[in-house]
Amino acid sequence: MWQGKSLDQWIDEYEQGHRHPMNRLTHLFGIPLIAISLLLAPMLWLDSGWKWLPAWLFGIGWLLQFVGHAFEGKPPEFFRNWRFLFVGLRWWFRAIAGKA
Repeated sequence: MWQGKSLDQWIDEYEQGHRHPMNRLTHLFGIPLIAISLLLAPMLWLDSGWKWLPAWLFGIGWLLQFVGHAFEGKPPEFFRNWRFLFVGLRWWFRAIAGKA
């Protein structure tokens, strides 16, 4: 699945497309919103006032991603290779730890 690269190599490559400070900032908020929305997705089947929360979080998270890439002047990495969809959260953890 990883085409002979280590996860750290994928993260390093992902980081090359996320240099602009505004892009990094929007990703620091957008990535966890998307991750939380996926965890909360089962709420969509509940009959409650909160059932649309996951969809809103997902949409806002992705909006932030694309706004950030507008500042970066580059398309998202997953346009080039779908595997980067699985790298963003790992990059986020590294960035929060001060290593990205």
